[in-house]
Amino acid sequence: MVEKEKILIVEDDYEIARIMKDHLDRDGFQVTWASTGVEGWEDFKADDYSLVLVDLMMPEMDGFALCEKIRLESDVPILIVSAKNEDESKILGLGLGADDYLTKPFSLKELTARVHSHLRRYQRYTKKHYNEQIFHYKHELAIDFLNEAVFLDEKLLFLTAKEREILFLLAKNPFITFDKAKIYEHIWQVMNIDGNNTVTVHIKSLRTKLEDTGKQAKFIQTVWGVGYRFIGEQLG
Repeated sequence: MVEKEKILIVEDDYEIARIMKDHLDRDGFQVTWASTGVEGWEDFKADDYSLVLVDLMMPEMDGFALCEKIRLESDVPILIVSAKNEDESKILGLGLGADDYLTKPFSLKELTARVHSHLRRYQRYTKKHYNEQIFHYKHELAIDFLNEAVFLDEKLLFLTAKEREILFLLAKNPFITFDKAKIYEHIWQVMNIDGNNTVTVHIKSLRTKLEDTGKQAKFIQTVWGVGYRFIGEQLG
């Protein structure tokens, strides 16, 4: 039996969400509906989705913040579905990593066409990169993103869940500097507390396990006064 592709709808308008969900259910997809941005993020982290439909104006966490969080974790297609028709909103949403923008009201035929179009592209991308999920770096580091494993000198490293999440966040976004507050909020899913040194402690432990404690960073570099970034040099 072929497994249904999973779609996540993040929409606070019950009627619109119900119409989209019922339509996509009939089209053969397995659809999950979240009514807030926070709930959508929790659902996204809990399962593997092939596409996400995101409204912009939502309680707790807006669609812009949700798009940014998802894109840091995944290349899954993101379609913004919003009544906001201003060019500024479209540009901001696309700039944060969304792939397309549907303006309410829209026809179900258009929704279907956009969903299938992005899924076809994503399937080609996934097939092409499936065997490229193990990345090798100088200094004998290898990261298997698909199976969530990290190797150093061909030996499996035993990282805590938070250490692994921090490393994957940085490594998936190389040479992008993340401040401690952003890392904390993204990994722990709560607002950063002033003076919180949790990230510092985890980075120190992670560096120790990666044998990256010398004056010249090999993998995780401190950008003084700003935060941290991954600088591992990929091979091949």
